[in-house]
Amino acid sequence: MTKITIKKNQENFLQVTCDGHTGYGVEGEDIVCSAVSSIVQTAALGLLMVATVPVNINRDDQKGFFEMIIPQNLTDLQQHDVNIILSTMLCGLSDLREEYSDFIELEVENVY
Repeated sequence: MTKITIKKNQENFLQVTCDGHTGYGVEGEDIVCSAVSSIVQTAALGLLMVATVPVNINRDDQKGFFEMIIPQNLTDLQQHDVNIILSTMLCGLSDLREEYSDFIELEVENVY
């Protein structure tokens, strides 16, 4: 199972962590794991390449671990872009989780 944890401070995103392989299919053919990876990595690329937000990314493909930490010293425009991109990511992950709830755990934590 893949556990996805999204940390927010009110409306602002702080961190996205994906941990573990979904186990839906064999390695290299797991469409659910591929879908999660595609959604999260596309969001990361959007932040880095389009919004030019210097997110900190940690990953271990063997363990199925991906973490994206959002810097806290963003301009208002960058924070807006982060919230739009990661809200869209969350929509995609939520929709995927509804269909494959035995393989994806999704939690949004509000930290203050």
